[in-house]
Amino acid sequence: MAAAENSNQRKQSSIKHTRSVQHDRTQRATGAPIESAIADRLTEIVHPATLTQISVYHALGLRARSLTLPVIVALVLSLIGRPMGRVCALARVVNREAVLWAPRQTIMQQAITMRLRVMPAQLFWNVLEQIVPVLRARWERRQRPLSDVMAWARAHDRRVLICDGSTLDALIRNVGLLNALDRHPLAGRISALLDGLARLPVWIGSTADAEAHDQQFWDDILGWVSAGMRRIFDRGYANFARFAQMTGAGITFVTRAKDNLAYDAAKVILCSAAGHDRVVGIGAAQAGTRQQVRLVEGLYRGKWHRSLRNERDAQRLPAEVLAGLYRQRWRIADAFGTVKSLLGLSYFFCGADNAVQVQVSAAWILYAVLADVTDAGAEALARPFADVSMEMGY
Repeated sequence: MAAAENSNQRKQSSIKHTRSVQHDRTQRATGAPIESAIADRLTEIVHPATLTQISVYHALGLRARSLTLPVIVALVLSLIGRPMGRVCALARVVNREAVLWAPRQTIMQQAITMRLRVMPAQLFWNVLEQIVPVLRARWERRQRPLSDVMAWARAHDRRVLICDGSTLDALIRNVGLLNALDRHPLAGRISALLDGLARLPVWIGSTADAEAHDQQFWDDILGWVSAGMRRIFDRGYANFARFAQMTGAGITFVTRAKDNLAYDAAKVILCSAAGHDRVVGIGAAQAGTRQQVRLVEGLYRGKWHRSLRNERDAQRLPAEVLAGLYRQRWRIADAFGTVKSLLGLSYFFCGADNAVQVQVSAAWILYAVLADVTDAGAEALARPFADVSMEMGY
């Protein structure tokens, strides 16, 4: 009986930090205008991309308004980048000054909130897709040193893509239909592919289902990966059928091995007190997922770490390079940390699904431009990108 009563008890809230972030942002004064170097870069790169989406905007049958697509993009980027605690703070700012390329005009808070709810978020995602190749070309033209591991990757791989997923933070139940809920819902889940060299987002997938598993993004991910590329990802994406699919397509991968991995040893490359390197068979022949991969185990700070890769040639991919490559997986964790902590995805300005998508895409637009500015700083200092703080650059 007691057990039944305990099972029916409501779980304690796990989002106290979200409420703290909300309180902090709403209490602080409106931030200063975006630094001129960032504002100029946004105007140079993002504004032309928004103009190319106007025809798409009209094709969707959307009416011309004072809050056009270029204007609302400028407002949302300013809302995130300054930062401001509430939409009403943005309305006050726009009523007294121009922000980015948006002119000064009289706008009500309700008008901005409504546009966040109804302006198709896909237009923002389209802008992101347009600016990333431009930023990638700028990265290619720059001369700055690379770390030893990434220099090796640039020489041997057409591209290195790092993949991971992250749960978005909680929505605050203060408007609309969310008021009827008995707890603060999470905003959803995102999965991302990051260019390991340029640190630019290649693809961002999202769903409103915060309980969604990373496995559901496989089809989208493989649409962005092709022969000659290397993909680095965590064991949440472990899937023998997908491993075989990538191997057959000429895509190399590096991932962490599960603790309960079932395998058959086929060849020993190295066996020592500090490390093991073996070719093993994984998957099932009946299911068409059987293949041989390398299982590398290393002892680090008293703990064994295991990773899998389908590059079986130890001469082409030495174990020490392999370990360095897998450590690059943390670069996407850094990217998630930047968009959440620095660019505000730990707090949502509106609970509507479309508004959440608008804010997520705008945060990644800002992140991409910030990565470009940071890389320019690395070139000026003649240092690798990893040695320059994105936060300090911001």
